[in-house]
Amino acid sequence: MKLIRKIIFWFLIIIIIAGVGVSFYGYNYYKETIDKVPLQSRITEIRNDYTFTKKEDLPKQYLDAVIAIEDRRFYNHGPVDLIGILRAVVSNLKSRELREGGSTITQQVAKNIYFIEEDNVIKRKGAEVFTAIDLEKQFEKIDILEIYVNTIYFGNGYYGIKEACNGYLKKEPKDMTLAEYSMLAGVPNAPSVYAPTVNKELCKQRQRQVLDAMVKEKYITQEEADSVDQSFIDSIE
Repeated sequence: MKLIRKIIFWFLIIIIIAGVGVSFYGYNYYKETIDKVPLQSRITEIRNDYTFTKKEDLPKQYLDAVIAIEDRRFYNHGPVDLIGILRAVVSNLKSRELREGGSTITQQVAKNIYFIEEDNVIKRKGAEVFTAIDLEKQFEKIDILEIYVNTIYFGNGYYGIKEACNGYLKKEPKDMTLAEYSMLAGVPNAPSVYAPTVNKELCKQRQRQVLDAMVKEKYITQEEADSVDQSFIDSIE
């Protein structure tokens, strides 16, 4: 018993030391980046892009689908979700593979708008946390979600929901149906795997995961999920 306690104690000490190191390393990178391009300036630049789609021009259920599959506790946690990180660690250990990530939508926004090209994971993750804190201090959750769907990558060269809708569906985001937005909500997790132009069967499987998540979170009924016709995916080129 004493040996186990010692192991746990030193394990916690190592985690704390590592956390301090990552925080210091990440903070310097974050500060350097923010000083060059302040957050408000970066967000204004994104919003002024001709492809930017305002939240009012998106189906509410599309945003619900994104939350259900990407970050179901988005409105209930802060910039970092410790419960989500723990859940992801446990899930990945059980499956013995990297199936889940612990990043919140806010952290993903930080990555997309500043650190997408940074290969040093430790450096990037640390900077993401500090930027995520800034984001949630300066913007409402719904605005962060709006920025998220306008900056994520959907595969096939499409960035943001407008390009994805125009490219894959040949329509505007406001005209998406349940079948269409539940498909698109699942793609950004791994565009190289789930994009409809890459693997249609995996795309359909991912769409079903989105629909199941929406049912679980009570955004739609099981009947609505079961009624979705996936055949349109076969015609996407």
